[in-house]
Amino acid sequence: MTLEENEYPVDRRLDHPADGPADQVVDRPSDQPTDPPGGRPAGHLVGHSADHPVEKAAPKTTDQSVERTADRSAGPSEQRPPTLLRVLLERLNWAKFAVFDVQFSLAARRAAKEYGNSRVGNVSVSRITFKRWLAGTQSPQGDAATVLAYMLGVEVDLLLQRVPSREVVPARLPHGSSLATARSMDALWSSSSLSPSEAAAGAGGLWYLDGMRIFDGTAVPAQMYEATSQDDVVSIAVEENPHLRAFVAPARRALLIASLGGSGGEGLYVLDSARARYQLDADPRGTLPIPKPYRLDDLTFGIVWAMLNLEDSLLADDHILDGERRELESHLAMPRSAVARSAMPELSRVGAAWLGSYFCTLHIERHLGEVTEPPFHWTREQTGEESAAWLFFRHKHEHLARDAARRADPSVRPGHAFCVPEKAVKDSEPYERILLFLNVALMEMHGLSVWICAEEEYSQIDEFVLAPDDRVIVANWLRSDGIWRVGITDQRSQVRTYTQAIDHARARSVIDGPTSAHRLRALADYLSIDWPWLLRRCQELGAYGSSGMLRPRSRLLSMDQLDEVLRFVGEFDPK
Repeated sequence: MTLEENEYPVDRRLDHPADGPADQVVDRPSDQPTDPPGGRPAGHLVGHSADHPVEKAAPKTTDQSVERTADRSAGPSEQRPPTLLRVLLERLNWAKFAVFDVQFSLAARRAAKEYGNSRVGNVSVSRITFKRWLAGTQSPQGDAATVLAYMLGVEVDLLLQRVPSREVVPARLPHGSSLATARSMDALWSSSSLSPSEAAAGAGGLWYLDGMRIFDGTAVPAQMYEATSQDDVVSIAVEENPHLRAFVAPARRALLIASLGGSGGEGLYVLDSARARYQLDADPRGTLPIPKPYRLDDLTFGIVWAMLNLEDSLLADDHILDGERRELESHLAMPRSAVARSAMPELSRVGAAWLGSYFCTLHIERHLGEVTEPPFHWTREQTGEESAAWLFFRHKHEHLARDAARRADPSVRPGHAFCVPEKAVKDSEPYERILLFLNVALMEMHGLSVWICAEEEYSQIDEFVLAPDDRVIVANWLRSDGIWRVGITDQRSQVRTYTQAIDHARARSVIDGPTSAHRLRALADYLSIDWPWLLRRCQELGAYGSSGMLRPRSRLLSMDQLDEVLRFVGEFDPK
């Protein structure tokens, strides 16, 4: 039955316009009976005496009258912000009466079953009433209000509230070749899923950056703009400034992606929204330049992928990590310590990795003490994802600096060994192999001689430091069952095992050479990286600084060492 036929108290205003005459004929569903229950003759309205018959207008006239009345009642409100009801229905694609009527009937039946009230299941709404609801000129009452609130999960009083409007600055649609280039990135890098453009400011596409073994995965707002090539920069036209300002205004991380597709060029160039905001404030009427070294390729994508994954997880865990870090002293006081992953289930994978790495660094430094002879190191990095800790974790950089300062003779180069089997290389994409290369280059830059063995059986050896006094400091966090597992031993049999691993890596290194340049060139060959291309790109990016492309937001991360190692690699001879 319809609302006007409901024998229970209902809103009688559903049957005639709020401002119209009482004898206005209502718009009824086609299957509604002509004579309502209770013996009322056709042509009489609910709420009116049967002694005052109303002439029934012709159908066409009735429809036009109802529509005009609805338009008059809705007209003034349409100039104001829309109601929440209208906004929700438009988002659900239910703003047309025919669609709404079906959904409302389904909701009524579900509500009747859930509330145990069969009367609610028979509620329906006329077209004119629906229009008044949308316009905010009439409030749902009784069972209709119950069904509407059940249907949308929002109280009726809120549904009739006005929703503040927001000015939308449209962006120009990127050129077809630019969009094709953006989509091709997903084929180049399996961890990338880029949808870069929407018309609304601040509602640009999202760039999904998937994790693998350590990273949790993240997504960053990204907006594409057409640009033109000018010397050593690509420039986004000043006509885009209104949309640019709207997009970079929020404090959240976002990326601008500039394309030369519309001007016949190639490539995509990336810039942090914080940097763009600074440049727009400095020159409000100028174009927005992006250095050409910020072109997206295996080098820059690897940096963006690693940095954003690390940062978003660490920012999410910041409060927890700060509390856990304050409780580490009791563990450091013990010669052996291990913490299971299940002990801190609320931490992300990256958060657990950071805490494990941080604790292992403290453990190593405490037990090395003030030794002046260089120790030997063995770590377990085999991929770019695992190498990201050395490239971006601030405590790793501080550890390298303290380790160098501890050496009595700077000319003596201590050894640092890895095991990187050929299978690990083949299973890694080029951008991950570049991150691994930069990790090794970082060690070489800090005065370490790196040895890499390829035998699979050495992959599971603990991370350890072989101290000059024949002690072994074990410090596992990478590919470990727990957050960390540390210990220290001077037992000869155990020390001999770890010493043999170091000797094997030194004797069988796949990157053997007398200098850093020789070893890194051999490493590039082993990792199938184009040596001249890599040197050129490191030189270009190092000259501008990667932090202009991507500014760190977490206090636990730094890109200073990355920029230094880029410049270090860029100085080698490409021949």
